[in-house]
Amino acid sequence: MFMRLVQAKAKPAELMRLRRYYDDTVVRSLQKTQGCLHAVLLQSTRASDEVISLTLWENEALAKAYEESGLFGRLMDEARPMLADSSEWRVELSKDLKLEQVPVPLEPTVKAYPIAVMSRELNSHQERPADLFLRIVSVRLKPEKRKEFETLYLHEIIPALHDTPGCRHAYLLAPAGQDPDALSVTVWESKTAADDYERTGRFAELVDKVKHTFTDLFQWRMTLDHDHKQTATSDDIMVDRYHVMAGKRLG
Repeated sequence: MFMRLVQAKAKPAELMRLRRYYDDTVVRSLQKTQGCLHAVLLQSTRASDEVISLTLWENEALAKAYEESGLFGRLMDEARPMLADSSEWRVELSKDLKLEQVPVPLEPTVKAYPIAVMSRELNSHQERPADLFLRIVSVRLKPEKRKEFETLYLHEIIPALHDTPGCRHAYLLAPAGQDPDALSVTVWESKTAADDYERTGRFAELVDKVKHTFTDLFQWRMTLDHDHKQTATSDDIMVDRYHVMAGKRLG
């Protein structure tokens, strides 16, 4: 399987229109697109203008075919009036040799990841909750430890998450080639369930099992809360939160 993340900034006044556009146009278009299994639009609660479109695909080839077909470009062109024009300015020399400020165009950032390891749906006896909590742990792996990390994820982390109340899905995203980065994406029934996972020390225990395989650790959590500021250093855990604005399971 394959996951695409498209990060963008929306105009604050256009957020509701963007939400309707995603549900009415993007989701319907992706329903007709071969290989797309899931599409959701996430909104940051730290900065409400930051949004992410997360799509899950059967394989990389079908995701690439979607982009090369021109559909992705057309959908982005239609959404562009709802997206911010610029978040920064640069100073440059004009033709008449005067310094002037010029807006830097904002372009959505696209990230795509093969799914190296994934769980079946965990704790699936319950109905899908209305508000899911998305937690992402990013690690930078030592090249020689990458396969070991994937093995530990499959045989240590996924079974532990299976026994953790509230965890619904777990994915390990590992870019192809020599890229040292990998992402662990877990989907939770609620913020409370994910917080309990950390508060009980279970997350720390699992980190101890695999930390010898990576060099740096960063963490993102996406939910409805507005009270946490984002910070990051090479050793810190960075926490961010998003909630689902729109979208649905397609496959």
